[in-house]
Amino acid sequence: MFEVAGLTTVADYFVICSAESQRQVRAIRDHIDDTLSQRGCRLFSTEGEETCRWVLMDYSDLIIHIFKEEVRSFYALERLWGDAPQLDMEEELRPRARQPVKRRASVRGGLSIPKTAKGGRLRARKGW
Repeated sequence: MFEVAGLTTVADYFVICSAESQRQVRAIRDHIDDTLSQRGCRLFSTEGEETCRWVLMDYSDLIIHIFKEEVRSFYALERLWGDAPQLDMEEELRPRARQPVKRRASVRGGLSIPKTAKGGRLRARKGW
């Protein structure tokens, strides 16, 4: 995973992965789509599903590239985005301990409205 926010306005993060066959590319695509849609993330568009040699999934601030191995080595996106900081996917996806909810007084009727605690780097945003 590359944090590209400071290098492009297209997205904040790129994920680059590969598979040995077109069937595996489809399976990875389906798994990612199922997992992220369950988390409330909206898939805006996909490219390359016809041939499944390079599938691009656009989740607005997150773009996922799924390559067949030989196509990945040909385009070498890691070299192109080499200036971007790389994030450890396992660390980013590891469940974090829940932070206590801070409360503040509401303007309306003295009710307490919880403030949201910040989660991990990737979280569903409005419109996803």
